[in-house]
This record gives sequence, structure tokens and C-alpha cells, in this order.
Amino acid sequence: MEDEIEQKIPWLFQVDELADKVIREVMIPHGYPKTMQLLNQALSKGSFENLSAQGDSSTHFDYAQRKLLTTSIPQILIDLVEFSLQKPAWLDLEKVEIGAKLCRRSGTRGFMVLRNYCLMGGYESSAINKPLIFTGALKKGAAKRTTETTDFWVKVVAEHALRNPQAGIRECILIRLMHSYARVSILNGEGWRKDDWGEPLNQWDMVATNLGFSLVFLDGIRSLGVNAKPEEAEGLFHLWKYIGYLLGIPAELLPDTEEQAIRELYAWTITQPPADADTQELARALMFEPLSSNFPSKMWQKKRVIQLHLAYNYFFLGADSCRAMGLPVKGWSIFPFMLKNITRLQEIYYRTSEKAFENGVRKRRKNQEMVARLYLEGAKQKTENI
Repeated sequence: MEDEIEQKIPWLFQVDELADKVIREVMIPHGYPKTMQLLNQALSKGSFENLSAQGDSSTHFDYAQRKLLTTSIPQILIDLVEFSLQKPAWLDLEKVEIGAKLCRRSGTRGFMVLRNYCLMGGYESSAINKPLIFTGALKKGAAKRTTETTDFWVKVVAEHALRNPQAGIRECILIRLMHSYARVSILNGEGWRKDDWGEPLNQWDMVATNLGFSLVFLDGIRSLGVNAKPEEAEGLFHLWKYIGYLLGIPAELLPDTEEQAIRELYAWTITQPPADADTQELARALMFEPLSSNFPSKMWQKKRVIQLHLAYNYFFLGADSCRAMGLPVKGWSIFPFMLKNITRLQEIYYRTSEKAFENGVRKRRKNQEMVARLYLEGAKQKTENI
């Protein structure tokens, strides 16, 4: 295992060079609104749509198409969109949909896992979270990050979202550019300790984040009673391998199976420095996020939600990890176990027939969309009040 970890250390110093070039050559000179206009133009071109539909990773634009597009769109942006629309040879879109369906089937349990296991658990390592400190995530507030993460996740796991350049693929491009913009901004400033933390948002940290959405998420929903079949688990890893690829992570760094994912996460975890004052501050900001959010609206509801999330933090992460991040004594510890038992009963019913199963998926998905909409409406209202 030590030799395997040594081989992965260089990943700490590898970054998404293609997206970084887009930031330096397009977004910084032209600004965000113009870059988004150019990106939308590129994605709306028929040649791109045809390329996406063909699903041939060896297909490239012909000279006439390139000449037409480059008259208005910078070449580096065309290269990024072309990469995003070409389907790699290993991609199986049916497996992607199986994985996305599992995410939808998790309902609001999935949100509990994402927030209180994946996101909060990530604060246990100090190095991976330094970009959040350098980009001012604390000042912007945990509610903003929670809302953005929820919105992205809900969009990319929508039915067949990753077959559509204007839907899931576009969302991945936007997040990819956001990561690169943060990295370029950090490196243009001062104080980043590359020898201690690697590059900002480096490829190994990106792999670890990806594993949070696949392996950690899978463990979380299972802990809450969701019965994920082997083909669903396989689909989940394939889904996040494709999303990771669209976010600029080399596909060979991303696992195909749960066993590979466990090994990858273990290798990353044992090389990470523990939580420090910065990450404890991030963890507490996430804990108190309901106070700064417009959802829920009543103060007594916000305080209850904090206690509810604390219960899930301790349920997923354990007391030692929570104490390391400076989280107070757990809240209403009975709730995760109640939800687990309710979910187990629902899972038994959903497996009685295909109709019951599909109705369960639709019902839980509607709950996801409702909560996501409330978060977005609250964020919009908060912005308008500033």
C-alpha cells in the first residue's frame, strides 16, 4: 500500500490545465458574462450536438466547422466544449442512468447524506479545504455553498441529464470552470503553501471529492436503510466517473468498483493532515448554516434543524470525528434511527412490484426537487434583500 500511495503523490501537483487556460485566456480578459455567452453559443451549435449524439470518441470537427466556430468563439473554449461532448469509449449511458436513478431514489435522505456525511466529513482534513479559506468561503457563508452543491447535484442526477449538452453537461462545465477560476485566483495571490498542500484543487483532492459523491454517499444511504442492489452501486460509480471526467479529472484516476473506491479513499485519507482551526471554523459555519438561510423561515425551526443535522453528523461520522471538528454534543440522536427503520419498510414495499418501485422513485424525486427549490428561492430572496 505504501508503494501505491507514493505513486499517487504526484497527483497533488496535477491540475486541470485545459480549464485553467480557458480562465486565463477567456474569462479573465472578457469577464464572466461574456464567457457564459460564448459558452452557450458553443453548446448550441448543431455540430456539437451531432458530435454528442454520435458517441464516437475518435470523432473531431472538420476544418470547415472549426473555421466557422472560431470566427466568434475562442479556440480554447471550443476545445473544452469539444472534450465535454465527446463520449469516451468506456462510457455506458445506461449504467449512468441506473446510478442517477439510485440518487433520485434516495429522496431527501440523499440530502442528509450529502450535507452531514459527505460535506461535513470532508472538513476533517485541513489541506483539501484550504482553497475554501483562500477564496473567502467563510465570508460568503455556508448557506451559499450548500445551496450551490444541492442545485448542482439535483441537476446532474435528473433523468438523462448527462445526455443533454444544455443540461447536465453544461452544469459540469460550469463547475469545472468555477474550480479553475478559484485555483487561478489563489495562485495569483499570496500565501498558498504548495509544498504543504499541493496545488489548489489538485487532482488527488478532486478524486477524493468525487469519492464523497459516490462511495461515501452510497455508504450513507445504506446506513439510512436504502437497499442499493449491486447493479445500482455499479451504476453509481459509473455515473460519478463520468461526472468526474466532465469536471476535468483524468478517467484513469477514478474507480470503477466499490472495492477500488474504498482503496482509493483509504490511500488519500491516511496522507491527509487532521482538522485545524480553519476547518473547524468551516465545520461550525456549516453547523449554523440554517441560521443564515431563508429556509426554514422561523427561528425556532432553524434551531431545531441545527439539532437535527447534528444528530446526523454524529450518526454518520462518529463522536471522535465530530469532536475533532469542534462540533458540540449530538442533537436528537433518535431521528436517524427512526428514518432508517421507516426507509427499510418503504424499501420492502417498493420491491413488491415494478409499479411500486417506480412510484417510489417519482415520489422521492419530487421531494428532492421541492427542497432544492426552497433552498434556491431562499437564496434568491436573500440576494434581493442585500
